[in-house]
Order: sequence, then C-alpha cells, then structure tokens
Amino acid sequence: MDLPGVERVTGRVAVALTLAVAALSVATGILGIVDPAASFGPVARYVPVPVSQTAGFTGSLTGFLMVMSAFGLRRGLRVAWYSTLVLLPVTAVQGLVQATPYSVPLVALSVVAIPVLAVARSRFDEPISLSTSQLAAGGALAGVQAYGTIGTYALRGDRGFTGVSTMLDAFYYTLVTSSTVGYGDLTPTTQEARLFSLSVVVLGTASFAIALGALLGPALEARFASALGRMTQSDLESLDGHVVVAGYGDLTEPILTELATSGRRFVVLTTDEQSASELRERGVDVLAADPADDEALIRARVDRARAVVTATSDDGEDALVVLTVRENHPDVRVVAAATEQENEAKLRRAGADTVISPAVIGGRLLARSALGDRSAEQEAEDVLDDLA
Repeated sequence: MDLPGVERVTGRVAVALTLAVAALSVATGILGIVDPAASFGPVARYVPVPVSQTAGFTGSLTGFLMVMSAFGLRRGLRVAWYSTLVLLPVTAVQGLVQATPYSVPLVALSVVAIPVLAVARSRFDEPISLSTSQLAAGGALAGVQAYGTIGTYALRGDRGFTGVSTMLDAFYYTLVTSSTVGYGDLTPTTQEARLFSLSVVVLGTASFAIALGALLGPALEARFASALGRMTQSDLESLDGHVVVAGYGDLTEPILTELATSGRRFVVLTTDEQSASELRERGVDVLAADPADDEALIRARVDRARAVVTATSDDGEDALVVLTVRENHPDVRVVAAATEQENEAKLRRAGADTVISPAVIGGRLLARSALGDRSAEQEAEDVLDDLA
C-alpha cells in the first residue's frame, strides 16, 4: 500500500481507537463510582477508596471530553489531535488509579492508541475555524463567569455570602446563578451582595443566550442545508478516500452508477444548477462550483481524495480540470475520458494518469465480442474498476 493509503487508514484507526477509549473511560468510570473498591493491579494497595472513587468520576468526565476530541479528529482538526494526545495518558493513569479489573482494557487501549495517533499526525492538519460571533460569545461567557466568581469571592463572609469560603464555592454560586438554576443553598445577605447577584443574573443569562445562539445557529443552518440537499461544511470536512467527479455530462452518469454500486463515496462538482438539483434529489453529494477552480477542488477535499475523474464530454473542459489538479495537487490520481480519440495524447500531456476513450474502447470490445472473444466482457469490467 502506498504511503497516503497507509496514512488514511491510520487516521481512521486513530479516530476509532479514540472513540473506543472514550466509551471505555465513561463505562469504567461509572463502574468505579458504583463499586469503588480498589483491589486489582499493581497500585491497588496504595490507592485509598476515596481516591479511586474520585478517579472514577473524573474518568467519566474525561471520557466525554474524549468523545468531543474524536469528533474533532473526524473533521481532521489539529487541535483535536493535541487534545487527544493529552487525554490518552490521563485515561491510562485514571484506569490505573481506579485499580479494578474493568480498567484493564481502558489502560491497554489508551497505551495502544498513543503511537497510532502519533503516526497519523499528518492526517489532522485542519485549523479550527470559529466565526467572530462564536469567539465573542465564548469570550462573553467566560468573562461573566470570571466576573461573578471574583466578585462573589470578594464579597464572601460577612460582606454578603456567608457560605462562600473558597474560589470553587464562588464559581459554583456564579454558575448556578447565571444559568438560572438557583439551588438556594448560597444566598446574598447584604444589599451590596444582592445588587451584585442581580448583575450576575442579567449578564449570565444574556451570555448563555448569546452562546446558545452562536452554537445552535450553525447547527440549524446545517439542518436546513441537509433538508435542501446541500453539503454542509461538516460534510465536506468528513470527506476522506472519496472520488471527486469533476464536471457532469453524458459520460458521467455511468461513472456515478458504478461508484454508487461499489460503495465508494464521491462528490460531484458542476456549474449546471439544474443537473446539481437533480443529483441532490437522488441523494448525490454535489458542489455547485467550477471543477476547474482550485478553490472548489480544495472545498471538495481533493487532497484527501482517492482519485479525480473528469468526463464531461468536452475534452477542453476536461483538460483544464486535469491541468488545475495536476498543478496544485500533483499526488492525486487523475482519470480522464477523451470524447475524441485524437485528444487522448493531449489529456495525458496535461497530466492525466489514465485516459480512456469510451468510443474507441467500446468499439473494440464490441468487435471482439462479436468475434466470440469472451475476455471482452471481463476487460470492460476491469475498465470500470479502474474508474472506481
């Protein structure tokens, strides 16, 4: 297998292992809370029961963080690679501290996942992209929590909050107040503290509302895009090992049929809005963009594609696509269809790895089949496999 293929498979294995570690971390943590007796493993005799139980609780939290990291890895995010690399040793240590038979698979899988993640590092190179509204919402939420925590701690004791003695107490009060949960176990006792609490309620609910809007807005947009048959940014980022079909024409339909039958994921780039709409109605992934535009090819994740196929029935357009792909993405395999036999050499000079003339091949196979050559049908199937 070639190196890109190895990296692609390793990347998928890294995501799968991360999800498996996340599930084991949550499950082991819950079992550790229910049965906290540390009695298994080399460190069992040194681990007090409260410590083992705490490790179970934190292990469950780490598991949920690992799930988030796994989804980030699926999108190819670099920050998710770093967070996973940090969390894997944490899950292994938590498994050791829990010191139960249930934690053995967690420790083993965490250790195995680390070198796999290291080998797959090049597969996770996408920067995290946050909009201005998302950054502002996150900053507002963090700022309000900091304001409330510091203010509550400053007003601790006789100044307004008699039940607050640590920064954790102050953060707890700020969080339950700003989120409008309000358990009532900590209450302001002075006029100054009550006024401060009112400001935390107003600012906290506003920041939570802004944060939810910034987070739910893109999710709702993705829902609408899915309902309309359009590819979302998340869909595009998940493309890996797919085939990019550049352009749409008379020769393209058999290619799509064969790719769909083979189970290979593919995305079609076309500027024909009517064809794009019809393909979307059939459930085909389509980008309404110029296939000869490198920006469109980048959006279609051509750098992670198994191959690019261009067969628009217009040899000039196909040659332009081949030139664009070969100039900016030299490692991607390019397959082109030549409508005119004399254009085969031109498409090869443009950079196509394989050039197929359907008319010429079809004529030859038909003639051989008419003469009783049974290998003609097998060769036809081999040609289709080459396209897939």
